[in-house]
Amino acid sequence: MKVLAIIPARGGSKGIKRKNLVDFLGKPLVAHSIEHALACRSITRTIVSTDDIEIACVSRSFGAEVPFMRPSELAEDHVLDWPVFVHALEFLANNEKYYPDIIVHLRPTTPYRKPEWIEEAVNLLIQQPEADSMRSVSAPEKHPYRMFIINSDGYLDPIMKHEHPEPYLLRRQELPKVYYYNCVIDVTRPATILEKGSMTGNRILPYIMNPDEVLDIDSPRDLIIAQLLVGQVLL
Repeated sequence: MKVLAIIPARGGSKGIKRKNLVDFLGKPLVAHSIEHALACRSITRTIVSTDDIEIACVSRSFGAEVPFMRPSELAEDHVLDWPVFVHALEFLANNEKYYPDIIVHLRPTTPYRKPEWIEEAVNLLIQQPEADSMRSVSAPEKHPYRMFIINSDGYLDPIMKHEHPEPYLLRRQELPKVYYYNCVIDVTRPATILEKGSMTGNRILPYIMNPDEVLDIDSPRDLIIAQLLVGQVLL
């Protein structure tokens, strides 16, 4: 079973300048996801997709492959994951005749993962061949039944009114279990990406995680909090 980890790490970023290279407990942020992949026994190959020469050099120094440089048009702010992964898979197929069985997507903005989480997530998808993908999820801090938009008339409009006429009035015990996508681990099949034109397909398995163990760095505040929390765990 060929299990390929792809870590997308472009050079640009808005919230934190050069985020993927920022120091996180003595290592560049991208290095942590590389080490997560290399520590996972199920993963047979680890590559970084980047448009940035410095990120490429750093990634290689921590043990990842960088078999190509990502085109600049696939490194803009508005570009989603799907075309980046299509590019990676097509390059590997066309230039190396390499065809992975499973793809593991590890974002460098998540510097805390246990190798056993990745193992469990990969095995979850392998054991259910009818599934298109797996995504890690957690219970949200705030329940969507108590959320609103403000409509064009200026009134609160409950976003879950299609499930209940007054969802915000339900007791906590009556609220259904819901989960949010936490961006820690994605596992998918090449066919889902290349044939279905999607990162997930429509049969998505959940890998449920404790929300207290989820870190995703998007802002300077996130970075400070993550360093404090992970520092306490590791030291």
